[in-house]
Amino acid sequence: MLQTFDERNENIFVFIKNKLYHRSEAKVSVFDSSVQGGDAVWEGLRIYAGRIFCFDTHIIRLQESARTLCFSDIPDFEFIRNAVFKTLEANMMRDGAHIRLTLTRGEKITSGMDPRLNTKGSCLIVLAEWKNPVYDNSSGITLITSHIRRNSPQFLDSKIHHNNLLNNILAKISANGGGADDALMLDDNGFVSETNATNVFMIKNNCIYTPSADSCLPGITRGIVIEIAGSENISCIQRNISLSEFYNADFVFTTGTMGELTPVTKIDGRDIDTVNGRELFMRLNSCFRKLTMTVGELLPF
Repeated sequence: MLQTFDERNENIFVFIKNKLYHRSEAKVSVFDSSVQGGDAVWEGLRIYAGRIFCFDTHIIRLQESARTLCFSDIPDFEFIRNAVFKTLEANMMRDGAHIRLTLTRGEKITSGMDPRLNTKGSCLIVLAEWKNPVYDNSSGITLITSHIRRNSPQFLDSKIHHNNLLNNILAKISANGGGADDALMLDDNGFVSETNATNVFMIKNNCIYTPSADSCLPGITRGIVIEIAGSENISCIQRNISLSEFYNADFVFTTGTMGELTPVTKIDGRDIDTVNGRELFMRLNSCFRKLTMTVGELLPF
């Protein structure tokens, strides 16, 4: 589903490095590592009713990804929180907004791959926009299996939430070409991993299944669904799952900050059952919705 421009974002303010800039002036150097080689990490966060959902979990993952990539100066929790608060207050955003939080390795003294060329410190970018969930969660989405395989830890560990998203973008291009909303990506053994943008679940005989997090990012929303299943005494199994199992599921849905919980109606031209597992899906979704209204970092304004 193609996102459209929201006019409310015409005059937003963006935090870069240590201050706020109007959208028209929000820029980074051509020598910034994000430009030079996609050398950055990021998180997506959503604001519900005056709270930033799962804020702590997202910040920890951002910092851990930066530590894995050997960033020399990772902002501490208080600096990031204050930058986010400042940005949201400048834009008067308390609900119905999304934050793209990016931490780059910073500006280089000259173009090149070597991190030792980065001498000016890391650069935090807080981009907050008015943005509803990107999928139509009432009617669902369609998927097509991409020939692009999801990265395994042998090549580029998907546990690092990095800005080099070409693997995902190539899969998304295949989805666009096939007339689907998103692409389903397999791992290097041919098992389902995730989509180009979300984690994926299936329901079969009142049991929930999701791919093992070998090649996929173990997403935060994914983890919440697994926790909900445990608290509701619903069986949830993480294992290798073949494509044919997804074709024959009682229900399939994706999870992610950008889209929340989204039903899948078709995979590779095959209609997916959206009846037999719907009651269980709605139960999970109801629990998730309640959490978004009560859990998270409370905004101070």
